[in-house]
Amino acid sequence: MEQLVPIGIFLFVLFFLLGSGVWVGLALIGVAYVGMDLFTTRPAGDAMITKIWTSSSSWTLSALPLFIWMGEILYRTRLSEDMFRGLAPWMARLPGGLVHTNIVGCTVFAAVSGSSAATLTTVGKMSIPELRKREYPETMIIGTLAGAATLGLMIPPSLTLIVYGVTINESITKLFMAGVFPGLVLALMFMTYVALMSVFSREFSPTAEPPMSILEKLKNSRFLIPVICLILVVIGSMYLGYATATEAAAFGVIGSLILAAGQGSLTLATFIDSLMGAVRTSAMIALILSGAAFLSLSMGFTGLPRGLADLIASLNLSRFELLMALLVFYIVLGCFLDGISSVVLTMAVVEPMIREAGIDIIWFGIFIVVVVEMAQITPPIGFNLFVLQGMTGHEMNFIARAAIPMFLIMVVMVFVLISFPELATWLPDNIRQRPGG
Repeated sequence: MEQLVPIGIFLFVLFFLLGSGVWVGLALIGVAYVGMDLFTTRPAGDAMITKIWTSSSSWTLSALPLFIWMGEILYRTRLSEDMFRGLAPWMARLPGGLVHTNIVGCTVFAAVSGSSAATLTTVGKMSIPELRKREYPETMIIGTLAGAATLGLMIPPSLTLIVYGVTINESITKLFMAGVFPGLVLALMFMTYVALMSVFSREFSPTAEPPMSILEKLKNSRFLIPVICLILVVIGSMYLGYATATEAAAFGVIGSLILAAGQGSLTLATFIDSLMGAVRTSAMIALILSGAAFLSLSMGFTGLPRGLADLIASLNLSRFELLMALLVFYIVLGCFLDGISSVVLTMAVVEPMIREAGIDIIWFGIFIVVVVEMAQITPPIGFNLFVLQGMTGHEMNFIARAAIPMFLIMVVMVFVLISFPELATWLPDNIRQRPGG
């Protein structure tokens, strides 16, 4: 019962600041400062300076701005056009046709981006007009884009997994490995849904694509070679133990610059735009992480995380019941906060709970990313919905309805992860990594 007072004060200050329009990072710092001032004798200002500096000077964290910059560079290339030209001949004959290019294209770009918004924008700016021209159902075009773009949060290099790893001090490379199979399985589930809808939906009657020979398909596939090479360099260097996540990110930046230069897309203007875009995004995430680190310290001094963990333990919840409670909690939280904010805001309290319950910390990272993915397509703050609204001009209600099947597939994916935890744990447990990853 004595924990209820600090909990109430923390929540009141947090929601007051967020409701006032204060940036999430500054709101977290404000809550932490109030908590330190009210419930501890340690000088709040000194604690804030020390904790923010130590959390911001992490070598592992340096991978974050590099991966963001890589995605910004590729966003300004002709990658989306080349991907569509390379994928379309192979997707056209599948049940569901070229709608699969949304899913496969997002899966491919997710492997070199790490950002859901960048994945959605890059693939959508090319696929939407092409699919509309071929008279594919609008709900399928928008729904598959909204859902598949969230793969940017899971398939490495994932910005959310980097933030999660830094927050709980876990290996980024291991988390990246854990995201591979679940990401591919989720993409396959999306494609299965598209195939089934093409068979059973009366609205699905697109313009037929002219047949192409194997030789023509292979000729078009040459457009995929640059991005596949980049994926192999970035992901392969980590998984084979040749590079840490930070070093792989540096390889990715160099590779993306070479790719952009080879396409003729790299000008001084695009270079500066990509650099400034990366700086803005990195600064926003860094502020949130700094606020979360200070909040974790403040809550640690109050004993709140351990108290809540003991309270959860006293309820004698099974692992499944605890995961279901966290599933509902994060879905609700995701309606009001973006994914990275949800992760850093809650880890100080949630981490002791899951460790106490004996839940694998790497597996839980993938679990939480799947749930955070749902937040990208749930109103009122679903970021992917806003991006799609700007790209298509549709009302938010229409876009949200189109994304509902993808949301439900992600819910199914949660239960698949719970039933088959090896999907997330086998790769990091069986592939060696270089120290410092």
